[in-house]
Order: sequence, then C-alpha cells, then structure tokens
Amino acid sequence: MNILIVKLSAIGDVIHTLPALNAIRQHYPDAHITWLVEEAAADLVIGHQALDRVIVSGRKRWIAQLKSSSRKQAIAEIRAFWRDLRDTHYDIIIDFQSLLKSGMLVRLARGTRRIGFDKGMQHQEYSYLFLNERVPPVDMEVHALTRGLMLLEAIGIHTREAVYHVPVSENDRRRVNDLLRDQGIDGSRKLVAINPVALWETKLWRNERFAELAGRLIRDDRVDVVFTGGPDDRRVVADIQDMMTEPATSLAGKTSLTQLAELYRQSEVLITTDTGPMHLAAAVGTPVVALFGPTAPWRTGPFGEGHRVIRTAPPCSPCFKRRCDEHQCRCMNEITVEMVREAVNGLLAEITELPINQ
Repeated sequence: MNILIVKLSAIGDVIHTLPALNAIRQHYPDAHITWLVEEAAADLVIGHQALDRVIVSGRKRWIAQLKSSSRKQAIAEIRAFWRDLRDTHYDIIIDFQSLLKSGMLVRLARGTRRIGFDKGMQHQEYSYLFLNERVPPVDMEVHALTRGLMLLEAIGIHTREAVYHVPVSENDRRRVNDLLRDQGIDGSRKLVAINPVALWETKLWRNERFAELAGRLIRDDRVDVVFTGGPDDRRVVADIQDMMTEPATSLAGKTSLTQLAELYRQSEVLITTDTGPMHLAAAVGTPVVALFGPTAPWRTGPFGEGHRVIRTAPPCSPCFKRRCDEHQCRCMNEITVEMVREAVNGLLAEITELPINQ
C-alpha cells in the first residue's frame, strides 16, 4: 500500500501531524508512506523513522526565482518536483492541511482515495473540492493535533496517543553539545531557553520585559539562559541582550530545527511566544511557559500535560488578528515579568521534586 501525507507547513502544523504519521504507520506497518512538505519544515520529517520518502516543495523560493535571473533553475526544479509527485500511484492521499495549496497538490498527485475534511472548516479555502472522500468537519475549538487524529479516526485509524519521534540525529546532539560548551554552559546550572519572537506583531511581548525576565532568572534564580530563534531573529535577540547586564547566550540562527529540538530537550523549561518552537519543545517533552494573547491556547497551545500558559484574557482576546487596533496589544501588555517568572519557578520546582526514575 502507498500512502501520501500532505502537510506542507508551517513548523507547528507539521509537528502537530507527526502523531498522525505514527498512528498511520502503526495501523499500516508494511505501507510505503510518503510526506509532501515545504522546505521550511522539511527537517522535521526528513529521516523520520515512520517515513519511507519525503517530497519537498520549494514553492516560496520558486516564486521568488521565477521573478529573477534564476528562472531557469526554478523551472527545472518545478519539473523535477512534478515528476516526483506523479511517479507513484497512491492508494490513500490524506490532506491534513485543508488549504487551497494543499488541495491542488492532492488533485495533481495520482491517488485512489483523496481524503480530507469536508466543507465547513475555518480557513479551508475550498480544499474539499479536490477530495473524493470528505470527512465531516470538526469544531475548530478542538486542539489542532487532536483534529488531525480525529480525521484518521473517521477512516478507521484509531488513536489518541501523541507520539512524535522528532528525527534528532547523533550529529544534531554533538552540534548542540559543542555550541553549549563553546558558550561555557556545562550543565552545572539548570538551563532555561527563551524564544522571544513570533511572526505576528500581536503575539510579541516587549523586549525590555524579556531582558528583565532573563536577567532575574540568571541573577536571582541561578540558571543559565539561552535565547533561540531563526536567522532573522538575531537583531531582536541582540536588542534584548543589550538591555541586560547579566550574560545570556544567543543561539538564534545557529541551529537547524532538529538541533533546536535537541537544545530544547536539554533545557529544563522553554519560555516562548505562540510560535513553532513552542510545539517543538512540547514534542520532545520539555515543559513550556507560553505567552498567549490574540490566539487561543485550547486550539494551538502546547499540547499535553505539564505546561503553563500565561494569558490575561481581556474581552477582546482571542481576536486572531495579526495587527491590533490599539497602540499596544492589551492582551500581551498585561502579562507581567513576575507572572512569567513565577510560572518558570513553579515548573523548575516540580522538575526538581520528580523521582529520579522519571
């Protein structure tokens, strides 16, 4: 049996689909399973133990190249991608994305059963038009990870267990160990990671508050702090560091996604805005302190037990807006340093109290 999983992006969405992948592998242990993904999240599935093949779409890069001198290269890569997408006839294709971009690829691929949610799902963009098996829509107030498992249940694959198996390699572990050692982090103090950036303007917390929080954790709580983020986040992290008198490490832009997963695995706690790395930490079993404002943690918060969500919940939240009508977003502005520090210390205390065999 050949099965194609279509979940293109984003990082958090791909992480939320990993438990569905493992459920499919458990149900069809001898199937040949392929995942169709975009470049930004590809590291999360390349080399995954439950997959036989990964097809990577360079959609965003190709669009840019078609407008530049690299047009011929883009056309050649698109043709190769088309051949890869069409070279196998799939018994089952499952659209976990439910967007127009995924629906079109589901239709272009060769498959017998093209399965996904029917009309009625928020932000669906008519993806159901490309399906020949439509599963009744589910409530968007259900967590995104659970919705993916509910899609499987509708076609006879039953599980509620969230198993991820993020594909971290030995090279990833060595790279992270080297980075930490180079920064003088030797494991003698607890390690707390902070991911201060998000794509939406409304999800951001003030840089000066991150600086104050990190400083107090280092000075008063005697922990090591490491900031994380992508290459584009280096400026923001540097700005936070400039406000601090205590030494804090920045590994922004220095890790791949799987290396970031290993870094979070070695951390006691991750403090983060509502963004992809939040889900990565939860996937490797690291407790998360998540700062939520315009979005709904019951939909897209850190999945599982042992996390803390900081949310003041003014009447306007969740609004799901990328820009706020107010000068400063009330929902994020009302979150104080002390609220976050108290949550971090609570988790650190719980971790210390766990029996050694856990």
